[in-house]
Amino acid sequence: MLGSLVACAAAMVSGFGLTESDDYYTIDTGADLVFQVRRTDLGHTTTSAGGINSIVYKGVEYMEEPGRDSHINSGFDWLYTNTTEVTVNAVAVGSDIIKITVVGGQLTHYYIVKKNEAKIYMGTHWSLMTTVKTGIRFLFRLNANLLPDGPPEGDVRDPTDWTVELPHIESADVFGLPNGETRSKHYTNKRMMDWKYFGATGTNVGMWIVRATHEGGSGGPFYRSTQVQTRPDTQELTYILNYEHTQTEDFRTGNLWAYTFVVNDGAAPATDVDYSFYGDLDLVGYVPSSGRGAVYGFWFGGRRYSQVYTLGFRNSDAQYWAKANIYTGGFMAAGMRPGTYEMTVFSDEYEVYTSSVVVTAGETTVVGSFTITEDPAFDSAIFRIGDWDGTPLEYRNGDKVNSMHPSDVRMQSWTPGPFVVGSSTDRDFPCYMWKDINNHFEVLFKMTEGQMETGHTVRIGITATHAGGRPSIKVNEWESAIPASPVQPKSRSLTTGSYRANNAMLTYDVPATAWNTTAEYQVLTIIVQSGKKPVGYLSPGISIDCVDLLA
Repeated sequence: MLGSLVACAAAMVSGFGLTESDDYYTIDTGADLVFQVRRTDLGHTTTSAGGINSIVYKGVEYMEEPGRDSHINSGFDWLYTNTTEVTVNAVAVGSDIIKITVVGGQLTHYYIVKKNEAKIYMGTHWSLMTTVKTGIRFLFRLNANLLPDGPPEGDVRDPTDWTVELPHIESADVFGLPNGETRSKHYTNKRMMDWKYFGATGTNVGMWIVRATHEGGSGGPFYRSTQVQTRPDTQELTYILNYEHTQTEDFRTGNLWAYTFVVNDGAAPATDVDYSFYGDLDLVGYVPSSGRGAVYGFWFGGRRYSQVYTLGFRNSDAQYWAKANIYTGGFMAAGMRPGTYEMTVFSDEYEVYTSSVVVTAGETTVVGSFTITEDPAFDSAIFRIGDWDGTPLEYRNGDKVNSMHPSDVRMQSWTPGPFVVGSSTDRDFPCYMWKDINNHFEVLFKMTEGQMETGHTVRIGITATHAGGRPSIKVNEWESAIPASPVQPKSRSLTTGSYRANNAMLTYDVPATAWNTTAEYQVLTIIVQSGKKPVGYLSPGISIDCVDLLA
């Protein structure tokens, strides 16, 4: 690392430019940022050709010691089975731009520098998903002693001694503090539509990743994934391009991902990054604005005015989203690749309308007015617990499950006792239910004589499951059949900070003979079923969206 620092320091003297040796390209941005990219492979997965092995800002080295690289996955030489060759080439484009191209198998990655900007513009393209490790990410390994301040949810250092890592409480990526709190990189997640940047800071310095559209991703606007982990020596910034955890649709290929590594004095970075100059750089997969179109809608009906609506667009090549105007439902999605898209309207995160739309390059497609017809919240119910919004956030611990483990001491009890319709609140209803933690949860409710003359339908909405969990029900002495498992990704999402999988509604037709005509309350029991046998918070489980009994 000392040799790397000396080389970078020497480059800083000359200002903006590119220098090369047998082993490295050294790029000086002309803005106090100098970095090196390896040209040769050292023979192990953390220091392959194409990785960044040095980042010097204002004369200080910020890469992790002792010298693991920042790169895609575990290195460009370990992306595809039986493919270890990596090529690295650098060129100056005119007098103000430097482009470095890294090719490993079917993946191409670019580092791009503009004169006098303390930024590393990047682009990543693949024609085939990686086969050594499912998912694609760019990981910056930075010095945590110089950049100690990241999201507290992802800080896994012992607070009494930052040189010591906290003990694991689940797998190798969830950690526990002595006081009962929990930490994990997973708990730094945010919904994709809600963030544009993340990073870490130190004294008069900040290092950030700023994303562009995420059009080549999978999972839509509400997808969540890890971002930051602070370890004893390493501040890890991870931009997930495609991720295996809680993945609800096929991975996409053929897009050029644009994102930027920004270095500054610690202030939040600007997010309006202009990538139009990529059109002059001959980057594989790049589609200029002239080759894109837009979708505009001016009004849609059937809305609930307490809800936030989002429009999602997807096909096998790309995904986009746009927020609807809270007053009119109007929306605009711009910068879309041409093609036919499935258009989905979400009430919060629940799908309430679906159609298709065609996007043409250089044109704006106008969607005529339409009316939502698939919102179950409009159905008349004897009772309804929670809301059909595609989330468990309104329930007990729903405000915490994205940012801590279910065992965290800050959680309220997962076994609050029977829920009594009419006196209990949504915060008395657990957002998650597990076979081994709070199974056989009871809901007490009243019915009129007239209502008991006929059968009624119980509906349970779920947003995610674990280990094949799904609910059956018991009403008084009547028991439903055990339903088939809903289609869900295989993931321990309930303990890693995400309720977002596939929304599903399960229905149970309760006959009139099930009602207890002499008791004050009817008793609905929700039972998590599965033949799988993990225990504790990894036992079969479900995330609740809504529970109601139709009138």
